[in-house]
Amino acid sequence: MQRDETVTPPLSIQQQPELVLIELLFYAYRDFVSDPDVVLAKFQFGRAHHRVVHFVNRHPGMRVADLLDILKITKQSLGRVLKQLIDTGYIEQVPGPVDRRQRLLYATAKGRALDQRLTEPQAERIRAALAPLGPEGRIAAERFLRLMIDPAERDKVAQMIEH
Repeated sequence: MQRDETVTPPLSIQQQPELVLIELLFYAYRDFVSDPDVVLAKFQFGRAHHRVVHFVNRHPGMRVADLLDILKITKQSLGRVLKQLIDTGYIEQVPGPVDRRQRLLYATAKGRALDQRLTEPQAERIRAALAPLGPEGRIAAERFLRLMIDPAERDKVAQMIEH
């Protein structure tokens, strides 16, 4: 097969230096999720399950609507994942105390243990990466990640993280 001479060559790092960071983010994310992926596979769970367990564990009593807003997935997708996590005893769903139509989510003891099992290898990876950078490096890394978040979402994310 002969190569089409009209094919545009890829951009070089000299033309677009951000390519280095783009590719590093791809590889870093791949490795960041690889350890939890192994654990999740044993339960026939995916990354959406991980995110749900994580955020529900971090924010007990979270509303389903808030979780939808964080995850940016369809109600149908979240419903499927939540059903699996509730049916297998990782998440508990209770009606709101004032509005019984509200569904408040809580991690069970089993859910908290799973979250810890998924989070620890990620925390260790982060600790190892930050160790040689010192306190200033940690501050710079955190600032970079915060600035990567859509500006309209930054304050909301900051409040969630600090809570």
